[in-house]
Amino acid sequence: MTPGTRTDVLRYTAFSSDPAGGNPAGVVLDASDLDEERMLALAAEVGYSETAFVTAADPARRRFALRYFSPLAEVDFCGHATVATAVALAERIGPGELVFDTPAGEIPVLTAGDGEGALHATLTSVPTRSRPATDAELDAALAALGWVRGELDPALPPHVAFGGVHHLVLAAADRARLADLVYDFDALAAVMRRHGWTTVHLVWREAPDLFHARDPFPVGGVVEDPATGAAAAAFGGYLRELGLVPEAARVVVRQGEDMGRPSELVVGVGPRDPRVRVTGRAVSLVPPLVTP
Repeated sequence: MTPGTRTDVLRYTAFSSDPAGGNPAGVVLDASDLDEERMLALAAEVGYSETAFVTAADPARRRFALRYFSPLAEVDFCGHATVATAVALAERIGPGELVFDTPAGEIPVLTAGDGEGALHATLTSVPTRSRPATDAELDAALAALGWVRGELDPALPPHVAFGGVHHLVLAAADRARLADLVYDFDALAAVMRRHGWTTVHLVWREAPDLFHARDPFPVGGVVEDPATGAAAAAFGGYLRELGLVPEAARVVVRQGEDMGRPSELVVGVGPRDPRVRVTGRAVSLVPPLVTP
């Protein structure tokens, strides 16, 4: 990067139309001259769970290369920053289809207005997969969380699910267990690094098509995400893998409620496509950060 160059970091909140809700993300629409060290430093300065960087752009083809950084490390895929970036681009080049080339693979995104003055984006994940968590993985995670096996929902078994990055999926047996989230930050981060998990996706099922979720993200230097699109994609694959939803399903995941940043993620699962669609709104926050 040329010395003295300033970088505009846009700020959007994803999976909400209310600036006070959703999960904030930084978005840099021209990061072609930024190296990895500078992107990581900017993400740390912004302080959000992730900042997305457009490292290459072909607006005529509506195709863009994206990289994602948390305050501590690069992440292969981030759903809420993808939605934020898609809406930021749609505001500038018009709604429609976009394609993002990410470290996790190609992510098509459809952007559109919702008739209420807000834009929403639907991302299509890479193919999902899910496997049962091992006893050792489960015991280590529960110990760090301060949970016990008897507090889990036996109808939703612990799995490691993938939708671009890996997440441990744990289902609480009741809403009170999900609401009471006080965990050992360093211990859980160590478990997650050992197993390569990006978040732990904690859920409670209110209805067959309605879930509440919380996502600890200590490996990114963040206690909790208020909306996690990558985990929602992986969770959609988990639900299909276990036959917990109809062949074609639309599931709502509510997240961030216990943090005071309510978010809504709509998860679409198809009968024959291993990919999952995740839809949410995004809105711009107050002026972009301008960093030297």
